[in-house]
Amino acid sequence: MEKKISGEMIFDGKVIKVYRDSVLLENGKTSVREVVRHKGAVCIAAIDENDMVSVVTQYRYALGRELCELPAGKLEEGEEPYSAAVRELREETGLVSDKPLLPLGRIYSSVGICDECIYLYLAEDVRFTATDFDEDEFLTIKKVPFEKLCDMALSGEIEDAKTVALILKIAAMRARN
Repeated sequence: MEKKISGEMIFDGKVIKVYRDSVLLENGKTSVREVVRHKGAVCIAAIDENDMVSVVTQYRYALGRELCELPAGKLEEGEEPYSAAVRELREETGLVSDKPLLPLGRIYSSVGICDECIYLYLAEDVRFTATDFDEDEFLTIKKVPFEKLCDMALSGEIEDAKTVALILKIAAMRARN
């Protein structure tokens, strides 16, 4: 266990806040921790009646290239994860589900430096309505067979951690049934 002695915010951004804290370690020594605080996010696997999964490809500035991912997005201030999942699925893919989304737990994206918690959901019985991209969002949407997406996650073709985690979690659930 580590105990915070003091801290300061060193960056206050639109998406994250960064803190530098002094902490007391178990052995009585002190150390510094830099922590990224994030409001949280959601990730949704939308699977249709033909076992096709809707994925989005988008440019990720931090990596300098496009990635193939499941639909996902940040929580708005005070927003519950379930509501965010329904909203993000519709905004990014135009899909809505005729039955409640199934919560599949949560993951932490980078536990060494960040508290971002990503809530995972499965959407089935989906149908298309209309997309509603954010003004700074440029996505390409496509459908991929679930088994192919599993292969892509296992081979490293899919590199996005939340997408890999959710796809393989669903595959493991299916293998148990």
